[in-house]
Amino acid sequence: MDNSLTGKRVLITQASEFMGPVFCEVFAEQGAVVIRNELDLSAPDNVEVMMREAGDIDVVIANLSVLAPGTAAADVDEDEWREVFAALVDPLPRLIRSAVPMMRERGAGKILVVGSASALKGMKRASTYSAARGAQLAYVQAVGVELAPSNIQVNAIAQNFVDNPTYFPAEVQANPKFRDRLAREVPLGRLVSAREDAMFAAYLCSSAADCFVGQVFPVCGGWVAR
Repeated sequence: MDNSLTGKRVLITQASEFMGPVFCEVFAEQGAVVIRNELDLSAPDNVEVMMREAGDIDVVIANLSVLAPGTAAADVDEDEWREVFAALVDPLPRLIRSAVPMMRERGAGKILVVGSASALKGMKRASTYSAARGAQLAYVQAVGVELAPSNIQVNAIAQNFVDNPTYFPAEVQANPKFRDRLAREVPLGRLVSAREDAMFAAYLCSSAADCFVGQVFPVCGGWVAR
């Protein structure tokens, strides 16, 4: 691993959820100064509060999660749609507005969105969640190419079947039906480990990965290839 994260100030959102705990651990191991944040970023003013408290930031990890509703598409109501988009999509332009000016002034910066491969492959009873995750990835692609001339790299990890306490808690992993599904649907034959995912994220946020802009990287054990 390139050690170019040493001394970099890395802000990680929802630090106790989804990939937050392992990202905090791995980025610290790589020498970064990790700023953990727990604010609910679906509240419009909280991104500005978070950035003001964090101070100067080199890297922003948009680690956003919400439990996926299992509603049939024809039964999705306005409240469900807005709640999921408020949690997963609405914070992104607020983060860009807050983080980009300081990154432009410094002449460098990285923003990594931790997204979902559910945006890349159809799943039943996941229309709201998949649509929001898809909006994340489309936003990253557009903003990534726009900010590249400013030496700000914006990319996304689109993951599924990655070990984490939000979507794959211990009780889910212990369920024989889930183990059967894993063997049937994931060519890797197992969950991607949390550290494997976090180490890849750390690479994308290092200077070794300055060539990637507006890209979406599936991390899902081959699930999207099936």
